[in-house]
Amino acid sequence: MRLSHLFIFVLLLTVLACSKSSEVETSASDASATITVVATPYGESKLEMKLFKVKDAPIYYVLGFSGVPDTQNEGHTSNAGFVVTDAGVVVFDALGTPALGYRLLQRIREVTEQSIERVIISHYHADHIYGLQAFEEHAGNPPVWAQVLALGYVGGSTASQGEDAERRLAQRREALFPWVDENTRIISPSNTFEDEMSFVVGGVSFMLKHLGPAHAPADSILLVKDYGVLFSGDVIYKGRVPFLDSPETDTKRWLRGLEYLVELDPPPNFVIPGHGEPSQSVEEAITTTSDYINYVRDAMSSAAENFAPFEDAYNATDWSAYKEMPAFEASNRGNAYRIFLELEAESFE
Repeated sequence: MRLSHLFIFVLLLTVLACSKSSEVETSASDASATITVVATPYGESKLEMKLFKVKDAPIYYVLGFSGVPDTQNEGHTSNAGFVVTDAGVVVFDALGTPALGYRLLQRIREVTEQSIERVIISHYHADHIYGLQAFEEHAGNPPVWAQVLALGYVGGSTASQGEDAERRLAQRREALFPWVDENTRIISPSNTFEDEMSFVVGGVSFMLKHLGPAHAPADSILLVKDYGVLFSGDVIYKGRVPFLDSPETDTKRWLRGLEYLVELDPPPNFVIPGHGEPSQSVEEAITTTSDYINYVRDAMSSAAENFAPFEDAYNATDWSAYKEMPAFEASNRGNAYRIFLELEAESFE
């Protein structure tokens, strides 16, 4: 009897091990494991880029690390995904280096040989756009769609934004060499939209909606209507401290954007955030972002209204609920100061 029990136990372990080794996973897991070196035209990569599939839908995604871009994570800190249709592949975000964009393209090719119909960029920040170079050079240069304010990032309408983009690129050439180097270029959007745009590809209905300025001016979400799947971009952070430390950030509009997502009817049944794990509920997905923004605004509001020193307000705040979260040390003080300035400006309105 004991031998039969042992045999059953070993058999169960074997089945479980096999079920977890599938090429395409159906639920999220740690994206930090290492694999053998993968050669790309933009440098060798040692990171595993697991591909996950939404259940009962031709929708796939990859998950980045929870920290800030560095040589350990090779700049892979954001999420991206794609939808396979009969008329081509719709890609959402392109990741943070040309090498990562190429790795994403490799994963797409493991699923389908369909051409890339378009690439949609949630917003123009480095960790979501540098991978566009790989799509331009190795995927037939598909059209790149973004909200019109994204043009400001590349100097289209606001010269200072173009300068900021060049400073960020210079910084990443040092921090993420060799995956970002002197040959890395910022790819501009070829197509833009204003507030909302619906389109159909291969019989699948999509809706793009601008929710910015929030985290960034062009913040946009993509709803795959036929399958109830939401790609939120950085309007939603999950499992890490959001990044607010930018003069472009507007936390009041950001909170309104989160309210818009909660009020979607019918509600999405699967949410893929810009950073962090996916969720089957919008309300659950937005909790980290919404709670954090509201907490920092509340903590800084009295000092801003009374023109008290920022340092006093920051040091008097209990940060224990967030200090163990990824990116706290790198982002929290800057986030608080940015909101402090935002609230000071609001007091003059």
